[in-house]
Formats: sequence, C-alpha cells, structure tokens
Amino acid sequence: MAFVTALKCRECGREYPIEPSYTCSWCFGPLEVAYDYDAIRASVSRESIAAGPLSVWRYADLLPSERQESVDLGAGFTPLVRAPRLAAELGLGELWIKNDTLNPTNSFKDRVVSVALSKALEFGFKVVACASTGNLANSVAAHAAHAGLESYVFIPSNLEAGKIVTTAVYGGNLVAVDGNYDDVNRLCAELAGTYPWAFVNVNVRPYYAEGSKTLAFETAEQLGWQAPDHVVVPIASGSQLTKIHKGFHELFEVGLLDEEPSVRVSGAQALGCSPVATAFLEGSEVIKPVKPDTIAKSLAIGNPADGYFAIDAVRNTGGAMAAVTDDEIVDAIRLLARTEGIFAETAGGVTVATLSRLAASGVIRPDERVVIYITGHGLKTLEAVSPVVGPTATIRPNIEAFHDAFPALEESSK
Repeated sequence: MAFVTALKCRECGREYPIEPSYTCSWCFGPLEVAYDYDAIRASVSRESIAAGPLSVWRYADLLPSERQESVDLGAGFTPLVRAPRLAAELGLGELWIKNDTLNPTNSFKDRVVSVALSKALEFGFKVVACASTGNLANSVAAHAAHAGLESYVFIPSNLEAGKIVTTAVYGGNLVAVDGNYDDVNRLCAELAGTYPWAFVNVNVRPYYAEGSKTLAFETAEQLGWQAPDHVVVPIASGSQLTKIHKGFHELFEVGLLDEEPSVRVSGAQALGCSPVATAFLEGSEVIKPVKPDTIAKSLAIGNPADGYFAIDAVRNTGGAMAAVTDDEIVDAIRLLARTEGIFAETAGGVTVATLSRLAASGVIRPDERVVIYITGHGLKTLEAVSPVVGPTATIRPNIEAFHDAFPALEESSK
C-alpha cells in the first residue's frame, strides 16, 4: 500500500481516496490506481523480483495490495513458450505463447481475482461477487473458498456446461440469469448499490484490473527483461489489453527495462461480438453496443467498458484488430493444438485466428518478436470442438482390424 497514492479518473484526472469506488463523481469516467513510481523505483529491482514467489505477487510493489494479505492460489508466472511450428505455418519468425491455461482455475482471471480479493479483505468485506462470462466465475468461487469468504457469482444461463460445473463445485452461490452478459452486468451494478459486497468487476474494479499488468511483467522478465515487438491480446471488456500495454511502460518507468518499450498492441475479437474491432476497422470513435452471437462466450461482452481505451492503445502503438468467424475460431483452436500441443478455449482460438489474419495481411511481420496471450484452457469449451474431432478409427480388438484401419502401416512394415 505504501506505493499506492490515490484513485485517479482516466478521463478528467481528478483524484479520489483509496476506497471501493470505480466511477468519477465529476465526469463519470472510470477510476484507476495511481502509484508513486519514484518510491517504487527506489524499492524494486530485478533481483528483488527474482527472490519473490513464483506468482503474480513477485510484482507486489507494482500492485495495489499487500503481498502479506494476499489471497494466493499460485496465479501467475505461467510458461512463455517458443512456438516455432505455429510460426512456420503462419510465415512468422520469432513467436511466443504466454500460456495462461496453466493458472489454478485454468485462465488468466486468477491473476485479477487474486489481486481483487486481497484488496477486498483489506477493505474488510466478508462477501465477494461478480458478473461473469465463465472464467471469472470459476476464479472468484475458488479464491473465495480458499479465503473463507462467502461468494455470489452471476452468469448468463446459457454458459458452457464446463464453466458452470467448475464454478459450482467450490460451494458458493451460483446464480444463472436469463440474459446475456450485459444483462448480468447491469443486475450486478444494481446489487452493488444495495448490498455491502465486494463486486470484483464493479466497486473493486480499479484494483482488480491491475492484475492483468502481470502478463506484461512476466513476458518481459521471461524474455530476459526485454519487451517484445508485437503482442496480440483478446478483447472482451478491453481491460486486459489496456493493462498489458500499461504494464510494459510501468516496467520502464520504475527502471526494470533499460529501453522505453515500443510494443505494438493488436486486439482480437469474435465477429459475433466485435464492437471494439468494428469501431477500429471503420476508423470510428463510436463503439456501438451489440447483442453477442458467438461461440467465444468468454469474450461476449456487447457493451465493453474499456473499449475506447483499447482502441487508443492499439492505434497509438501502430497495432491492428480483426474480427474472426466461429469457423476460424475452431480451426485456430485445432491449429494451435496440432502445432504446439496447447489446447485453448474459444478465446484462444480468437487470438490465434487473429494472429493468422494479421500475419497474412502483413500487419504482423516476420522480423518481429511476437507474443500472443492464450488466456483459458480448452476443457472449458469442449462444445466448440467436439463436433469436429474424435477417434481416428474405431476398431475390433485385434491386429487385423488395426491393419484394416491403417493399411499404409502394414505395407510399410513389410
């Protein structure tokens, strides 16, 4: 807490006390955490980070909550793996995958929830809640159980079965709402004004969002304290993309990067819910809300809170966006699995499909060091690929049946 100075409006710059609040009372702009970067620079070093835990809390000096009070299931410090076979398929050079499928509840949401619930405990909350498209529901339920907090998790009723089960198993209150995510979010905004609960993506949102910066911190550290040239990030609310962009620049601000980063940031959306990508591609300043219709339900936010900030980050860094079809998403999930052995949920398919589009158009160049963010595990969205994958063959239990199914093998063994 020593390094957090205030909450600050991202629109008008007014400052507010450090409390569970998320909207500027003057201009209604969103609030974010402000830090004393001079004090952080004097305290933090590459050596102090290396001596920290193998989780997001190794970067505690750059987060808005105390490590000592953290609700920690071990989120973060996931592998950054080289992807030469995928790069070759797409005509790229140096390609890396930040594999956040390996977090405790198998998505990047564990990062933001660890920070949010740690802050909720500091504020003295006894009940935590959220609106979710699935991954956040999993994570809030798990972290609340670990911390001994009561939880209320609100989801669209048509969510993937895997995400419902992997939320309900933790024993909290799971409330399915007949509506899409935007309907669920509106309900939670009303409830946040009624009950003294910590809604991680409402009244605790400024602190919650800071957890996404750790994706940038880890990327730079795992690249030997260097920033990549280009990153591709999936867009739901737009918060993750803007915080990754912010994270690289914070590392330079506090002296952890030798050179000011010039990371090109590109965004990925599904065509069936692409209000941010559509505005970007049309050169518009207006993000028009949409009714989601895509298999990528974890990205299905039709009225994205941070969409404008995501567009600004992409435009200012010379990145791009794409909106990809459901068929492209499924093909991309299979491509990633086939080439690199990583099974991504539909959001990962959106990211890989966008990478493919931008590589084919020359936006992402072969001479760039590229990092893509795979944010959730494919076991969460089996419905997307189950119609198109299955056994290569079904045979009787004898060698003759095997040879009948694979005659080329029998010929080659002679």
